[in-house]
Amino acid sequence: MGSLAQEQQQFNGLSQQEAIDRLQRDGYNELPSTQHRTFLAIAWEIVREPIFLLLLACGTIYLFLGDAQEALILLGFVIFIVAINLYQEQKTERSLEALRDLSSPRALVIRDGERQRIAGREVVRGDLLVLSEGDRVPADAVLLWSTHLTVDESLLTGESVPVRKRAVRPGEDPATLAATLRPGGDDLPCAYSGTLVVQGQGIAQVQAIGIHTEMGKIGKALQTVEPEDTVLQRETRRVVGKLTIVAIAICVAVVVIYGLTRLDWLHGFLAGLALAMAILPNEIPVVLAIFLALGAWRFSQQKVLTRRIPVVETLGSATVLCVDKTGTLTWNRMAVKHLFVYTDGHPYHYDVTLHDREPLPEAVHPLIEFGILASRKDPFDPMEKALQQIGQEYLARTEHLHGDWRLLHEYPLSTELLAMSCVWESPAAELTVAAKGAPEAIVDLCHFTPAQQQELAQQVQVMANEGLRVLGVARGKRVGSLPQVHPEDPFHPIAPLNEDDRLPIQQHDFEFEFVGLIGLEDPVRPTVAPALTECYQAGIRVVMITGDYPVTAQNIARQIGLVPADRVITGQELEQMSEVELRDRMQTTNIFARVVPEQKLLIVNALKRSGEIVAMTGDGVNDAPALKAAQIGIAMGERGTDVARESADLVLLEDDFSAIVESVKLGRRIFDNLKKGMAYTLAVHVPIAGMSLIPVIFGWPLVLLPIHIAFLHLIIDPACTVVFEAEPAERNVMRRPPRSPKEPLFSRRTLRLALLQGISVLVVLIAVFAIAYYNGSGEFDARALAFTTLIISNLAMILTNRSWSRTILETLQEPNRALWWVMGGGIVFLGLVLYIPLLRHLFSFSFLHTDDLLISLFSGLVSVCWFEALKLWNRRNVKI
Repeated sequence: MGSLAQEQQQFNGLSQQEAIDRLQRDGYNELPSTQHRTFLAIAWEIVREPIFLLLLACGTIYLFLGDAQEALILLGFVIFIVAINLYQEQKTERSLEALRDLSSPRALVIRDGERQRIAGREVVRGDLLVLSEGDRVPADAVLLWSTHLTVDESLLTGESVPVRKRAVRPGEDPATLAATLRPGGDDLPCAYSGTLVVQGQGIAQVQAIGIHTEMGKIGKALQTVEPEDTVLQRETRRVVGKLTIVAIAICVAVVVIYGLTRLDWLHGFLAGLALAMAILPNEIPVVLAIFLALGAWRFSQQKVLTRRIPVVETLGSATVLCVDKTGTLTWNRMAVKHLFVYTDGHPYHYDVTLHDREPLPEAVHPLIEFGILASRKDPFDPMEKALQQIGQEYLARTEHLHGDWRLLHEYPLSTELLAMSCVWESPAAELTVAAKGAPEAIVDLCHFTPAQQQELAQQVQVMANEGLRVLGVARGKRVGSLPQVHPEDPFHPIAPLNEDDRLPIQQHDFEFEFVGLIGLEDPVRPTVAPALTECYQAGIRVVMITGDYPVTAQNIARQIGLVPADRVITGQELEQMSEVELRDRMQTTNIFARVVPEQKLLIVNALKRSGEIVAMTGDGVNDAPALKAAQIGIAMGERGTDVARESADLVLLEDDFSAIVESVKLGRRIFDNLKKGMAYTLAVHVPIAGMSLIPVIFGWPLVLLPIHIAFLHLIIDPACTVVFEAEPAERNVMRRPPRSPKEPLFSRRTLRLALLQGISVLVVLIAVFAIAYYNGSGEFDARALAFTTLIISNLAMILTNRSWSRTILETLQEPNRALWWVMGGGIVFLGLVLYIPLLRHLFSFSFLHTDDLLISLFSGLVSVCWFEALKLWNRRNVKI
């Protein structure tokens, strides 16, 4: 068997045009989703909302009263509000559909002879899949080539033990194999959709997609699991339930009181329905649903995929960010910087960056040669890519590069031995062994004496002090054309090696000799240091976790400003610590070095037990437990495995630390705006309910009729969702401590502010109506004045609730297109109903003069002045 790169050259795959034609003919590689809602389904959900049923009931009563015009106007409002909600729901559905596309597993395919990363849903029959460890197989396929491939098929078979795979043999027909074989059992050449590659690599040809896969046949749809209700949803349902009970009780009382006192039961029912429309909190669940859906869409705009909606709630509470160094804090684009070898028994250091474009000394050529031989020919690892790059730049056209050798066997890195070895076979059938890995592991393979270990450790320390990632390289000693081994039975030496199973079981069975050390650097991303400063300002602790040496980690910490940089806990120390000792040490330590993925779970659990809200990054299969355990699991989208992405709450489409910080900032913004939207929704219902109830109690004419409340909903519905959702973040959003996860959305402070705003508007409205009514202006004049004041107050409440720390004049400088559409629409519609005779008659208004409008404008603005003054008074201590 050859390497993946060599084997790939034998396959060209489909052409791009063939793939497009098959996609159009066969459709997308996806299973039917229960999440997609059609246009009619959304419309049906909307018309079943209480507010629309109430409008229809009011229209029916107006028909009984013989007022067809009023009934038709209400019907027009029903249609208009349904249209607004349909637009919002369709926008939400499109956002969710885009997120489903992004969350589809990615697939690496060969088309036109080139590897391409595409969405799993775009895989077509006949595509060639490139499979590697950690990949989720996107479709049913037959293996054309593989090396040490094992696959977890428990999703289909229930068997937890991974199964071995083999490539098709000469004479076997892939289509026949795909049609006859079923999942389960070792040494089968088929890979099935949804299964997970545990080890090895392979190239497979797709035979079935979508519902025609084994997954589709058993009807198990991926990614359609109904999410459980979030804390916000449960809290919202509880508040809505209580308010609904109170609303129904008050409405029944109004009908009874009106009917008994005025002996007009039909108008009593009309008053009760108007009050129900005024106080039923039907907007609150809509606000929550739209905020969370559009919030997830905004995350995707920041190149962050939200896989689980509750993360929107949790992000604002994050107190600790646990991040990988490589690829997150750094570029993950490593380059060889420093080389170390022994020449004639003396240490020799060579800095590549100081001799740019100069030939490498001959003394370090074997180091590069065996470093490359200890790597895959088609590397994924950035260090192996760096070795390949320096080899191509400096050793091209020399005898130190072996493009015609084939990889016979690979001994992978393990937690017991942090080194990997590769056995290569030359065209002359000679075998060569090369190993690379952590210097201490290479020392172990080479059986260094204590004195040699100590001397080499000093050289490693010199390189690590420069912030370099240090790799040791060794080569196998040879006996003739074969590697020298030390088998358990010296009387049965190893035979000529033609097959993998003739090789020793473990790396330690070879005799190795030390070649040298390679120092690689991974530059820090320029965005990290400012983002880290922002985290500290926001009260968020940052913990760096790396497999590198402590000194290397400390060097990176100093570059980015991570403190304290002088305290480190190593993986070995972690193993020996008790839980109490670990929790104590973690209080003052933010750097963990030489950590294996499994130890991340220890770190996460220790932080959680200390009361922290933890966000953890990860990219490998072994990171999945830590990602699940953390309150916020963050997977790397570019270099992460599918299993890591599936375990995470967030997926970074660009592996950058600053993206995590931006996500926290966006999470805080969403929660802030949600709180403002909810407060406005509660506040605006107070004056509407009051002006529907108080006239009944005091024997006044009804101020708000169903048509008026329907008009108000044209402003309230888009305002409490689209306007507040689009609000930019508060300026101090990242200069305040994380929100307590126990803080409810409807906190006492939020409820207090909302009720005070609503009551202040109600008091102003009562004063305006009473003064106008008792001064002899008449019912129509008083109603027009009160309604205009209510509209102005409503718009003023929208403006004042845009920020709870900045004044209206300050927030007007912040762009919000949705705000001006709602404000402009409200003012235009108000002008139409006030000054078009037909509409004025339908709304039971009289003509308002300029002084009347000024009174309404002044009264509406006065109703929110106290809140503006409160902002100024508490500017320095305000809590948002």
